[in-house]
Amino acid sequence: MTDILHSPTLDSILMVEKVAQQMNYPRKTELWKALPKKMMYQTFCRIIDYLETSLETSGKLMIDKDGRIIWTWNPTLIEKIQKSGVKLR
Repeated sequence: MTDILHSPTLDSILMVEKVAQQMNYPRKTELWKALPKKMMYQTFCRIIDYLETSLETSGKLMIDKDGRIIWTWNPTLIEKIQKSGVKLR
């Protein structure tokens, strides 16, 4: 018997990103309940895993030891660093 995993769509990922940026350090379930559209929790967890900071994923958020989500992505800072001449991979 195989488990059926629901792959998130780009719209779903962008929706989670937008709400995560707007909230102040929500817990995972608080963020999930704040989404404007319903989503399976399993799909939501896959999105959070993708957005969480690590070398293999996008690295747009971190989860602290208390389970609070911290939005870390700052494109303005990255652009400033690139303009200063620092080489990024």
